[in-house]
Amino acid sequence: GGEAAIKNGGCGGATGFHSPMDIFDLFFNGGFAGRKRERRGPNLIHSLSVTLEELYNGTQRKLALRKNIICDSCDGIGGKKGAVAKCAPCRGTGVITKVQKVAPGMVEQYEERCRNCRGLGETIDDKDKCKECNGRKTVRSRKIIVIDISKGSRDGMRYVIPGEGDQEPNVTPGDVVIVIEEAPHAVFKRKGSNLTLDMQITMSEALLGFQKPIKTLDGRTIIISSYPGEVVKNGAVRFVLGEGMPITKSPKEKGSLIIQFLVTFPDAISIEGARELKKYLPAPAPTHIPDDAQDVELIDVRQDQQRQHGKHKAAYKEDDDDHIGMQRSPQCVSS
Repeated sequence: GGEAAIKNGGCGGATGFHSPMDIFDLFFNGGFAGRKRERRGPNLIHSLSVTLEELYNGTQRKLALRKNIICDSCDGIGGKKGAVAKCAPCRGTGVITKVQKVAPGMVEQYEERCRNCRGLGETIDDKDKCKECNGRKTVRSRKIIVIDISKGSRDGMRYVIPGEGDQEPNVTPGDVVIVIEEAPHAVFKRKGSNLTLDMQITMSEALLGFQKPIKTLDGRTIIISSYPGEVVKNGAVRFVLGEGMPITKSPKEKGSLIIQFLVTFPDAISIEGARELKKYLPAPAPTHIPDDAQDVELIDVRQDQQRQHGKHKAAYKEDDDDHIGMQRSPQCVSS
């Protein structure tokens, strides 16, 4: 049966398994060692500043990319054929093992990059080095890549361009990763798939109504209205469906435009105007004032700041006068 086959070496003659442990060695101790693990280069990460209009409408951007590519002159060898030799000091490993004493009876072993070959594991005589890359095997190159930014893309979203990273002999190039950075907008702020907007209106507009145009991110003009009889309070929030950002996976669908109203009040109003307003505004709630209550002055913060500033200037002037007086006073002379 199966157990007997394992005890007897199973298919040992055909596969080279001579004990049950050979199977485990195959999977856990580097069996199939002939397959070297593929080396992969690092990704190149670039930030790309994009306006809110571009994120709303979608756009195509070009990016000039500088990267290393395999030298065409030497095909990535670094010099003439046969001129590359294994580095003797590191035996081709690119690192040198060193031992240092850290305490009596204790040593520490560590590795450092081989200085002779700069960690490459091989050397080339100067006379045999490639004139194009000077033995480095790669040269710098400039490439224009095109990125299609889809509608509704968000800040921090990543666009990956496979295999466009730095090239190196016997190494699979990494990817180019473009990270979207949303540039601040003068009017709108983005919150997920919604757009927010702070809109200032006057007190008369808050009470009597208004019509306000808003230019959208795709160049249209929409009108928002408040009609007489509607009162818009300071800090009130209204929203417009379908006028937010496109949703990435469903660009025909959009979030909302959220508007917060900030009511600005006049600095002063005439007595006649106050009388007219009194006819239409609710009367103030009655307040009980005790007979022994005392009237005090209510000072505007800005007036108080100006007053305090004047006091400080006067105090500094007094200090200067005192200092001058001390200088002019006669000094005592000891006999």
